[in-house]
Amino acid sequence: MNETLKVLETRRSCRNFKPDMIKKDELDAILRAGTYAATGMGKQSPIIIAVTNKELRDEIMEENRKIGGWQEGFDPFYGAPVILVVLANKAVRTYMYDGSLVMGNLMNAAESLGVASIWIHRAKEEFESEFGKNLLKKLGVEGEFEGIGHCALGYAAEPAKAPAPRKENYVYRVE
Repeated sequence: MNETLKVLETRRSCRNFKPDMIKKDELDAILRAGTYAATGMGKQSPIIIAVTNKELRDEIMEENRKIGGWQEGFDPFYGAPVILVVLANKAVRTYMYDGSLVMGNLMNAAESLGVASIWIHRAKEEFESEFGKNLLKKLGVEGEFEGIGHCALGYAAEPAKAPAPRKENYVYRVE
């Protein structure tokens, strides 16, 4: 089996990360892969906010926890030291699809490098809040961006689980 197909079949969401920061060259490669995701009409509507600063990571985590309704002390990013926040420009008709493809590229690129990942939701609510709007303003991001997701990254603290069996009737062939 070729390496790309192997990555696509073996990538699993990680819910237990080591605290170790991922290597800079790995992060750079993952980010680059995200920028090469297909986008509608090549408009490249998404942006990626790469958070490796622990203080900011923890602020985003806390906002996400509150939105999710979890008790204090719960980390919805499962201890991942890196958070890649994907947002996309709502002025582009395909923004949601574009951002989703970026998320997929980020997670698959991470897997190919031995870096674990998980897609964490609630980015939309985060960046509709004053917290998110202020963060974008502080970063100099202008425009109508919607949060698509968080790609939490790090090294897995335990081996990935086996994939669930594929459901029947997943594919309908018309020949």
